[in-house]
Amino acid sequence: MLDIDLLRSLIWTDYRLAVVFTVLLPLVLLVWAFVQRAEALQLLLVIYWKVSSLLAITLYLMIGGLSISFVTALMARVLIPISLWYWADINEEIREQPSGLLKLVFSAWRWAITVYCAVGALFQIPFLRCAFSRAALGDPTCQAWLEAPRLYKAYLHASYTPGFLAFWGIVGLVIYLLVLGYFVFFRIGRQGRSAINQ
Repeated sequence: MLDIDLLRSLIWTDYRLAVVFTVLLPLVLLVWAFVQRAEALQLLLVIYWKVSSLLAITLYLMIGGLSISFVTALMARVLIPISLWYWADINEEIREQPSGLLKLVFSAWRWAITVYCAVGALFQIPFLRCAFSRAALGDPTCQAWLEAPRLYKAYLHASYTPGFLAFWGIVGLVIYLLVLGYFVFFRIGRQGRSAINQ
């Protein structure tokens, strides 16, 4: 078992990397793609933002200390790379685009976030026990995951209770699961790996 101080350090590093790879870089890339009128990249980045919204939902669930947040955190790390590589038509359009700085940076980010999510998912698997046991959730190793979301709450939502913010996290999760269910059970059958009309 990892030393708790080392674990905390790794978790805080993970949160810092998440801000860079899942928020800042894709935001810059989205703006850049709109300026350059790179439609395939725009479409893929819009899909990315829809899928990665599960990370924001997870943050609010963690603020409330809800154990389901450990499942949604892992789920987000699995769904994000899938959303970036699944679409055959977008992948083909990106391959056919002329080489340029935007394409290079986008490709580097797509590979980097894929590796980041894969490593992060492997790192999070042992902490799934936090989701299925109230006793485990109180363990310092589980609580270490909740420190950054609570600090985020203190900075940006100080006047709201954790329960109120968790409620909105639950609402977001229900909507997310309904949309994901609709996509999986109805749209994939019709569209396959084509992102047209997403």
